[in-house]
Amino acid sequence: MRRTYIALLITCFFFIRCSERKPAPNPGVAVNLYTVKAQTVLYYDKYPANTVALSQVDLHPEVQGYITGIFFKEGEHVHKGEKLYEIDQRLYQEGYDQAKANLEVAKGNLVEAQQDADRYTYLNTKDAVAEQTFDHAAITLQNAKNSVTAAEQAMKMSETNLTYSVISAPFDGTIGISQVRLGNMVTVGQTLLNTISSDDPMGVDFLISEKELTHFEALKDGEQQTIDSLFTIVLPDNSIYPSAGKISIIDRAVDPQTGTIRVRVVFPNPGFILKPGLSCVLRVHNQEKTPQLVVPSRAVVELMGEYFVYLAKDTMARDPNDSTQTHRALIAIQKKVQLGQTIAPNVIVLGGIKAGDRIVLDGVQSLHTGSLITVGQKPGAAKDGKDGAGKQDDSQSKKDSGKNSGH
Repeated sequence: MRRTYIALLITCFFFIRCSERKPAPNPGVAVNLYTVKAQTVLYYDKYPANTVALSQVDLHPEVQGYITGIFFKEGEHVHKGEKLYEIDQRLYQEGYDQAKANLEVAKGNLVEAQQDADRYTYLNTKDAVAEQTFDHAAITLQNAKNSVTAAEQAMKMSETNLTYSVISAPFDGTIGISQVRLGNMVTVGQTLLNTISSDDPMGVDFLISEKELTHFEALKDGEQQTIDSLFTIVLPDNSIYPSAGKISIIDRAVDPQTGTIRVRVVFPNPGFILKPGLSCVLRVHNQEKTPQLVVPSRAVVELMGEYFVYLAKDTMARDPNDSTQTHRALIAIQKKVQLGQTIAPNVIVLGGIKAGDRIVLDGVQSLHTGSLITVGQKPGAAKDGKDGAGKQDDSQSKKDSGKNSGH
């Protein structure tokens, strides 16, 4: 019994001692902080685009026949008026020769009718010819004149058909791969011979939202063009096209289904590098000179389509070992922000925070509003957060695949 009593006392003693232990202090979540700074940034608004020829024509035959001549190299530059195809001319040459001969016959008949009419007119003044004979001579003269007119029109038609048997380039441009070969029969309105498109300058078409229309109208009128390289394009191999473009056309209407409108920028193309239908990214140089707030993208949390950052806020917290004592502490406060253009690993913040704010850079997944935090590194000492996270050189912009503006 004594042993049992002693064991019970020892158990109670340890229980009391354990209950008197102070709770372990909460060390907080270890994070890195970034101090927000306003800085001048270089970026581009980017739009998916396609190159288009300013002039493009499908070549179709105007007369029927066999192809007897092809006088160009496929895919090469041709000049206006240059002979491209020839359709068998024998039939049309014969038709022209016949029409020409018929015209000469009609002209001869006209001369004969004119002489008879002149003679009968003179005799009629002397009352030396019947009235009927005089009238018939006048009618015969008019018919002869009409015959000459008809023969002239037939000759023009045959001459046109003969001309159409030769297909020439309608303008300077690049001609494609021929759809017919020597000896092929071509039919009016059915056979496609080839396609020719202009190549210098070259248009680049892209779509903008209706909200951007006013801005681009100002760019078209030259009101906001403060830099030379306002419009540039990134080619499919991620290289930058060497020449800058100029806005040419804004379409007549907004598409009511998509809320977008087509814009065309024209680029010089002396080396014929740009081809119609080429996919590219059109870049519109940012002309905003006001310093922007730029933060690393990994500091931003997306929640149901909205974006947040965590601000580090100084506060006074009670000492867990002594409730009468307080000490300085950092807590995380969730803050909603409005984002602008993404620039490589960083993003422009349009609203919600201000310069000088300290935001949590790493460890945001473990935080909620009111979480205690401890700084793992000095504020601003993050790898990409100290020396202007918003700066982007041209080489980085070349690697960007071209997201649209507003992301």
